[in-house]
Amino acid sequence: MPRIKNKRRFGRKKDQRRALLVSLSRALIINEKIETTEGKAKEMRAFIEKLITRAKEEDIHSRRLLTGRLSKDVADKLTKEIGPRYKDRAGGYTRIIKTGPRKEDGAKMAIIEFV
Repeated sequence: MPRIKNKRRFGRKKDQRRALLVSLSRALIINEKIETTEGKAKEMRAFIEKLITRAKEEDIHSRRLLTGRLSKDVADKLTKEIGPRYKDRAGGYTRIIKTGPRKEDGAKMAIIEFV
């Protein structure tokens, strides 16, 4: 019996989904606020919150993990600016604000930002 998968697929294969989440996460870290579709924002929330939890730990292992997943400058911003900001917070680093549908195709849109 096939196992039920709980993740959104976005019409992409696994490596393409991973690349999508990484690029959206990079944009969020650099700009600290982005507008995307609601499904992508909800899926990215779990991905980015794990990265921020890693960035809060100030050891070399966490830094190397982040540099391997993101570029060096983005990982530096995450560990030096964003990670210490949430030192006392146990989770819930992002906020999703639903906006109206997109004009072209009617897709549900949302703004994701750091709290």
